[in-house]
Amino acid sequence: MAISVSAVLLLLIIVIVMLRGGTLRPLPALAATLFGFFLASTGIAPSITNAFSSMADALHSINF
Repeated sequence: MAISVSAVLLLLIIVIVMLRGGTLRPLPALAATLFGFFLASTGIAPSITNAFSSMADALHSINF
């Protein structure tokens, strides 16, 4: 759950910066948000969540 909240906050910050910087227009941002919202209610959502969890675990195991 903590990874999910962190990822959402990070992506929100990126979208806000892109909107303010002019590299992302409001209508495409809305379309991408709605796409993500509706994608979350499909059958592929658990696979996406598992993939991101695996990537987060892999990054966590790297020692710098």
